[in-house]
Amino acid sequence: MTMPTVQPRQYSAPLSNGRLEIALPEPDHSLEQDAEWCVVRDGDRWRRIRFHDYESLFSIPGLYEKIIYDVLKCRSPRIIVGMLRDALRDAGTSAKSLRVFDLGAGNGIVAQRLTEIGVETIVGVDIIEEAARAADRDRSGVYENYHVCDLTALPEGEKRELAAYKFNCLTCVAALGFGDIPTEAFRTAYNLIEPDGWVAFNIKEDFLANEDTSGFAGLIRSMKAAGTMQVVHKERFQHRMGTDRQPIHYVGIIARKRRDIA
Repeated sequence: MTMPTVQPRQYSAPLSNGRLEIALPEPDHSLEQDAEWCVVRDGDRWRRIRFHDYESLFSIPGLYEKIIYDVLKCRSPRIIVGMLRDALRDAGTSAKSLRVFDLGAGNGIVAQRLTEIGVETIVGVDIIEEAARAADRDRSGVYENYHVCDLTALPEGEKRELAAYKFNCLTCVAALGFGDIPTEAFRTAYNLIEPDGWVAFNIKEDFLANEDTSGFAGLIRSMKAAGTMQVVHKERFQHRMGTDRQPIHYVGIIARKRRDIA
C-alpha cells in the first residue's frame, strides 16, 4: 500500500535480514488504542500494520520490540514482574518455587523478565502460531513448553496436559480487554492455578470502570466480592505512550487465588 498522505516521523532499526524502516503517524493523528498502526518499508513499498494484528507484527523480526518497547516505551513487563517479585519477597516465597502459566505469552518478553527474578518453570500459551514461532526465534529456551490453543474451546486432552503442571502462578501482561483474551479464556486459565497460587496481571484502567463493556470490570469485582481472588497489591502506572505520544495508563494487580471462578 502507499504511504499515508500525512508524513509520519520515521525510525530505523538494524535487523538480521537487513535494514528495517518504520514510521508512525504524526502525534496530532489520534487513534484508539486498538486501532493504532505503524508503516514498515517492505522492499519498495510501505506496508501498514495494526499493533493488534499480532500475526503480522510478530512475523517481522524485531518489529514488535522496536515499536512497542523502544519507541513507545512500554513498561508493563518490567513493572508487573517487579510487583510480583516484591510480593513474593514480602511473603517469604522463593521465585524458584513458581510454576508459571504465562497467558498471552507473545514472543516471551514477560517470561524473560520472570527468569531474571529466578523463575525456572514457565509454560506459555497464545492463540496464534506466529507468537510461538516468535518466542522460539527471539527467546529460545525461556519456556518449558508453549501451547497454541484457544482457551475458550480447550480440548480435554490439552486441559489435562496443562493441569498436570499444577501451576501456582498465572501471569497475563498487557493482553486483556480488547477481545484478544476474552473473559472466558481468562477464567479457564485462572482455574488451572492451584489454590493460594499467585496471579499477576494488568489491564487498561478503562476496562475497570463502571461503563466497561469488555466484561472484565464485572468479573474482577465479582471475584473480589466472592473471595475468589485476594488482591495483595494494586498500582496504576503508565503502560506506554500512544502513537499520539500521550500516556496510556494501566492498573497492575498482584493477587492470591483462593478458589476457582464458578
